[in-house]
Amino acid sequence: MTRNLMESGPAVTDEWRAGPTAPRMILGAQLRRLREGRGITREAAADVIRGSESKISRMELGRHKFKSRDLEDLLELYGVLDEERSVLLELGRQSGLAGWWQPYSDLVPSWFEPCLGLEQAASVIRGYEIRAVHDLLQTPDYARAELVRRHPGETRERIARRVELRLHRQDVLARPGGPRLWMILDEAALRRPAGDAALMRAQFDHLAELSACPNIRVQILPFSYGVHAVAGTPVTLLRLPAGELPDVVFLERHNDGDYPDRPVDVLRYRQLIDELATNALAPDRTPEFLDRVLRDL
Repeated sequence: MTRNLMESGPAVTDEWRAGPTAPRMILGAQLRRLREGRGITREAAADVIRGSESKISRMELGRHKFKSRDLEDLLELYGVLDEERSVLLELGRQSGLAGWWQPYSDLVPSWFEPCLGLEQAASVIRGYEIRAVHDLLQTPDYARAELVRRHPGETRERIARRVELRLHRQDVLARPGGPRLWMILDEAALRRPAGDAALMRAQFDHLAELSACPNIRVQILPFSYGVHAVAGTPVTLLRLPAGELPDVVFLERHNDGDYPDRPVDVLRYRQLIDELATNALAPDRTPEFLDRVLRDL
């Protein structure tokens, strides 16, 4: 059951320690509902904060930082008072905090920051990965080998920090109240070795262990399924546990990423992931399939 933010103000601070992404998105969605509920146009809201309609749009999508003065002026315009106002102002404060990844900011491109924040705040993470074992499921040795290939020429120190960042992301899976992870790995991701047989065996043993965890489901999509609509494109869907926000879709490419947010696109990617999950091997067949792949490497 989703939680009503307006009924749980004191819990907001603890819930969103992951970074500014989640509170920014939640606050934006709340402001949009308040504006639309009072029949106020984006143009009128923009006039109050001495900005543009596009700025209001970016704020409501959670893609713009909230200045205290702007937020207070909008809440005044929307007639928000007392406890509800306090909760929204607290979300505004948190939306301006540095992300947990700040120590690694020189390694994190701006397009990847929302994904890092959402991973830590999500209640459910679903995805499909074709290039390699998904980041959240990698062993340190596999991660190091994959990152060396992805960032040729980088120093050992920077590669080591990239591995640290990846392992920090994985901590969320063992955190009490952390997200449920449902990942579909394409057979191609498993048959493309990142290192020698010992490294791959350790990685596959790790996958089998994780797949036995109650909050983790790992499925494999075999080559026999054939061509499908998302072949070649890793897809991640992230769901926040508060409010009525839609899933966030993240599409990662080699050097950039995209967050399609039109409702029709979000629905389409959810349907595609559902289709892949339906046709992938059942989770209890994952260890057996991993053994088969390992024998062929």
